[in-house]
Amino acid sequence: MPEAKPAAKKAPKGKDAPKGAPKEAPPKEAPPKEAPAEAPKEAPPEDQSPTAEEPTGVFLKKPDSVSVETGKDAVVVAKVNGKELPDKPTIKWFKGKWLELGSKSGARFSFKESHDSTSNVYTVELHIGKVVLGDRGDYRLEVKAKDTRDSCGFNIDVEAPRQDASGQSLESFKRTGEKKSDTAGELDFSGLLKKREVVEEEKKKKKKDDDDLGIPPEIWELLKGAKKSEYEKIAFQYGITDLRGMLKRLKKAKVEVKKSAAFTKKLDPAYQVDRGNKIKLIVEISDPDLPLKWFKNGQEIKPSSKYVFENVGKKRILTINKCTLADDAAYEVAVKDEKCFTELFVKEPPVLIVTPLEDQQVFVGDRVEMAVEVSEEGAQVMWMKDGVELTREDSFKARYRFKKDGKRHILIFSDVVLEDRGRYQVITNGGQCEAELIVEEKQLEVLQDIADLTVKASEQAVFKCEVSDEKVTGKWYKNGVEVRPSKRITISHVGRFHKLVIDDVRPEDEGDYTFVPDGYALSLSAKLNFLEIKVEYVPKQEPPKIHLDCSGKTSENAIVVVAGNKLRLDVSITGEPPPVATWLKGDEVFTTTEGRTRIEKRADCSSFVIESAEREDEGRYTIKVTNPLGEDMASILLQVVDVPDPPEAVRITSVGEDWAILVWEPPTYDGGKPVTGYLVERKKKGSQRWMKLNFEVFTETTYESTKMIEGILYEMRVFAVNAIGVSQPSMYTKPFMPIAPTSEPLHLIVEDVTDTTTTLKWRPPSRIGAGGIDGYLVEYCLEGSEEWVPANTEPVERCGFTVKNLPTGARILFRVVGVNIAGRSEPATLAQPVTIREIAEPPKIRLPRHLRQTYIRKVGEQLNLVVPFQGKPRPQVVWTKGGAPLDTSRVHVRTSDFDTVFFVRQAARSDSGEYELSVQIENMKDTATIRIRVVEKAGPPINVMVKEVWGTNALVEWQAPKDDGNSEITGYFVQKADKKTMPKVVWMKNEMEIREDPKFLITNYQGVLTLNIRRPSPFDAGTYTCRAVNELGEALAECKLEVRVPQ
Repeated sequence: MPEAKPAAKKAPKGKDAPKGAPKEAPPKEAPPKEAPAEAPKEAPPEDQSPTAEEPTGVFLKKPDSVSVETGKDAVVVAKVNGKELPDKPTIKWFKGKWLELGSKSGARFSFKESHDSTSNVYTVELHIGKVVLGDRGDYRLEVKAKDTRDSCGFNIDVEAPRQDASGQSLESFKRTGEKKSDTAGELDFSGLLKKREVVEEEKKKKKKDDDDLGIPPEIWELLKGAKKSEYEKIAFQYGITDLRGMLKRLKKAKVEVKKSAAFTKKLDPAYQVDRGNKIKLIVEISDPDLPLKWFKNGQEIKPSSKYVFENVGKKRILTINKCTLADDAAYEVAVKDEKCFTELFVKEPPVLIVTPLEDQQVFVGDRVEMAVEVSEEGAQVMWMKDGVELTREDSFKARYRFKKDGKRHILIFSDVVLEDRGRYQVITNGGQCEAELIVEEKQLEVLQDIADLTVKASEQAVFKCEVSDEKVTGKWYKNGVEVRPSKRITISHVGRFHKLVIDDVRPEDEGDYTFVPDGYALSLSAKLNFLEIKVEYVPKQEPPKIHLDCSGKTSENAIVVVAGNKLRLDVSITGEPPPVATWLKGDEVFTTTEGRTRIEKRADCSSFVIESAEREDEGRYTIKVTNPLGEDMASILLQVVDVPDPPEAVRITSVGEDWAILVWEPPTYDGGKPVTGYLVERKKKGSQRWMKLNFEVFTETTYESTKMIEGILYEMRVFAVNAIGVSQPSMYTKPFMPIAPTSEPLHLIVEDVTDTTTTLKWRPPSRIGAGGIDGYLVEYCLEGSEEWVPANTEPVERCGFTVKNLPTGARILFRVVGVNIAGRSEPATLAQPVTIREIAEPPKIRLPRHLRQTYIRKVGEQLNLVVPFQGKPRPQVVWTKGGAPLDTSRVHVRTSDFDTVFFVRQAARSDSGEYELSVQIENMKDTATIRIRVVEKAGPPINVMVKEVWGTNALVEWQAPKDDGNSEITGYFVQKADKKTMPKVVWMKNEMEIREDPKFLITNYQGVLTLNIRRPSPFDAGTYTCRAVNELGEALAECKLEVRVPQ
């Protein structure tokens, strides 16, 4: 039998099947060798092994494209090599080019990340639950860690559920006979036909699903009502990647769309408004009497101060005042059975950083508050640590918590640990800031060590030391055994000082004493020497003798003391009669017995005491003792050592985007001990918190400081270190700011080319930085040459430039660089040279829509027509009226390279007519006709007469006006007026007519008769009568007036 081939063809069906083939082969009788091999999806080439493609970049395993049935789950897995990354990566999944998948993508999408620290491999997974047809398309995985970035794409194909139609058909295609061979009985077609109907229904359903592309019906409705220019925006907003399928479906649906009977203008597909502002949603309806309702997320909106309804003609307006995030919703308006939809997006105003984070340097166990102040109360901010978001959900597990205080946002660590150190970042929708948190183990510094003591019997011994932390406790030991307090022994701890006092010293108190701070691998030791006094018989006559504890084989006795410590030189003296001691510093006799430096005298001892040693105390000290039998002398060389002076000439020599070079000079005075190195600190200007940059001493005098934030002012200082300690800080450097050039300009393109010029356009750089951008420089280079010629000497601010005086026909390369205070950016260069030759373009008039029909204006209004056109080189434009040139005293024409303007300041009826516009380039020409009609009010009708009157009716006839106002008469208004006889009115006082007397003012306003009496007096009292008389009779009205004089 022949061997199975790698790619097996499908068995032919129906008539094409070979006649000799058996209908069905029993699986038990088929030999293993003849089992047909399953056809692989794609056979590998002969010269290539069927292994997976070798991954490149940071990916150890790229995500595979998958095919999944609707309703099932899809899982995509990738592996990232952590050895290629400088830091922990940030993982982002995208659908299509722009749509980022995240927590807002829905509950069906979930993401998983894990890290194998042994192999330093990150495994990332994308889970999609119960996939739908809308999930199919191209996807992208992006990995980013600091400056390292890589991405790869894959595809998810979604299919309808598979049906094994052939297997089911064979099962249905069986004979009706029972317990008979396969050759007996009749064939049963009913099962086969039933199954075929089910398959056909499923095919129709699948075809319908394919037509829908998995897009919800409400999105289809939104697309049907949108303009073509908005399709791509809506597709991006709702994650639709199959644009070609969407457009094909829309083209088919557009044919079926009927003109709306209720709406003449519908809502736009989407609106956007800033939070706190108001917005108006406007529709126009065909009949102003039609009832209309507004809905928000399916709920009817009622009028209120928030929602205001307006009716202006056929326009219906919904005004939403003081928009909040709750107003971000779907809105619809319904007129009878017709609806139109829109979506409102409420945009948060940009939240600015007012007071940024500050770098902090703390110790383990300290409380830390990192605070930032923003421009808006209640604003949303995002905290991140080393590129990973800090959430409130994680705060319950971790040791931090968030706090809001008005505009201040605070991240609090109650008990900070080493794992909390890192770079923290606060991000708002209007800015960001970052700072570094440095956490150190507590280091204990010894400010004063304990010193060796030599004590006589019954005297007091005091061991004293000072450490940097006043909270530190400790224990005292003698020869390795802990010392306990007693009547003679007192142990005290006051602030940073620890003291051990032994009263009434005895010989058994002699030994090594040690102080050990609790919790630190540190110990301070000193020795207690017991000076035993021996009583011997001494002759009465004895020359003086000096006994020095520090005396050695040579006469040079050197003592070193640290500045600030106490020095006591106890010199024992013997002699009989008792000798007299004299101290000298250098060649001068020292006799002071009080003060910081003094002499203390006892019978058998002379002491030189310095309370707090200073640099000026350094020198040679001499003690001379004399008695009648002679004299003795001894010299002591005292050396005072101290911390060095601060470094000098500290300055910044150069800066970059996030670095600076600091240099300095060694200190003038090294403190008597060689300088072993330097410590460097940095802070932001205005801040009081210094950050230590090195924990091990730095031996050079040039230091590069990194990890700074561009655009922030910094100051730096330096400390010198020797064996004694750390110097005072140096003078601060002058404030400096890390800045860097911008990145290269983007999207450099050629906008226009003529015989001698080229116009370029570009977009600003993606990264500008704190140095800003002063402008752009354009350079060009002839093809084949390497010399770049500047096209402009001064930077241009706008993102466009025309290079002039270029040789016609030459092929030239162009490039653009950004310039700021830090220098030039990397250039953006055209990929191909440009041939300097103008491209001819035929003339074409782009007549606006409103000018394609008769343009009507009223007498006295302006005529301002703007007609765009195109063509290269610049065409010749000519306006005429009825074939004759225009009257330039009335009509003003202005023409540019792209349009022509027809202007009349005050239109008259004589301006009506047909105007011709022609645009011509050589023998190519385009023309357009514009019809203008200037109208005014019509004249009055003529020959108005009443032809017939009957009862309360009258027949009026007239003729059309002589002047129709240059417009068709559409109708007439008929008015009538009743002719009335006004009565004669007479006012009387005590039946005497009141005539023209200035004291009285008589008025008649719309039938209301009034008599005003100015400054009435008792004389004006009486009976006043008003009488009205006309042809039909008279009417009277009387009143009595009393005038009282005030008492």
